[in-house]
Amino acid sequence: MLPYSVLDLSPVPDGSDARAALLNSADLARHAEDLGYRRFWMAEHHNMPGIASAATSVTLGFVAAATKTIRIGAGGVMLPNHSPLVIAEQFGTLATLYPDRVDLGLGRAPGTDMGTARALRRNLDASDSFPQDVVELMAYFEPAGEGQRLRAIPGEGTRVPLFILGSSLFGAQLAAHLGLPYAFASHFAPAALDQAVEIYRETYRPSERWPQPYFILAANVFAADTDEEAVFLKSSMEQAFINLRTGHPGKLPRPVEDLASKVDPMAKAMVDQALAVSATGSPASVEGALSRLVERYRPDEVILTGQIHDHAARKRSFTIAAEAMQAVGKARQAA
Repeated sequence: MLPYSVLDLSPVPDGSDARAALLNSADLARHAEDLGYRRFWMAEHHNMPGIASAATSVTLGFVAAATKTIRIGAGGVMLPNHSPLVIAEQFGTLATLYPDRVDLGLGRAPGTDMGTARALRRNLDASDSFPQDVVELMAYFEPAGEGQRLRAIPGEGTRVPLFILGSSLFGAQLAAHLGLPYAFASHFAPAALDQAVEIYRETYRPSERWPQPYFILAANVFAADTDEEAVFLKSSMEQAFINLRTGHPGKLPRPVEDLASKVDPMAKAMVDQALAVSATGSPASVEGALSRLVERYRPDEVILTGQIHDHAARKRSFTIAAEAMQAVGKARQAA
């Protein structure tokens, strides 16, 4: 069966706060676990009023404690913001507390604006050392060698699986070179998706842990009982994306009817392109859209995200999405 997972940014809806958002994330993770989702990943973003997962390892610990079997992980940690040793200790601690449940996805972008990146106290050129930092981090998770002086404790020997995240060709090339799984951020930056997947698969160098390439496709999902209701729910994320791109980040807006008539046409065209890899609509519409994405890109896993203002509606959306992915997986097996 084709695995399906959740990417959660712990959205803070307009009229709510970060505590409620984090409680909602834990509730969504329990819901996803019951629905057969393989992973529940959370993303590192900073200085964004609408996202509560900035302290990613802390929020993942909260989610892990609220669940039993679903894998939890970062999707991802923006490694240029941190020293590899600190991340090894954080995720090594999680892996020690929750054995065989922890993943670590790594991104090269800062996950914020340049002013905030400076406040994080890391060298702004740190992304240039991303490949070396990934290799260093991998080593910390292996059993310590004889005489090894620098060790991640907890962390060493946990062999936390690493995933490279990206929205450009660089990440695809690095993941292929290191023999690591690759997740493409097609849920908000799909422009280079086709080329990145091709490069990753064609240049992949087998590793002991991953003898074959492993590609994760990220897609948005906005599912409801009708197409019209799903389009309405999607408008929250569309507004949030427009606000972010125009320099006005805020909490996740309430949905609106007929968004196209309320925003600048160029802004609407921009968000349509950014969210092009989406499944929006009724159960039948969502299943059809996901089926077409799976047929086109042949992913080894699909990770779904979707910022919806109402928590109950968001849970319902992921329920419909799980049913759709199960149907797509069965059809793929039968083909």
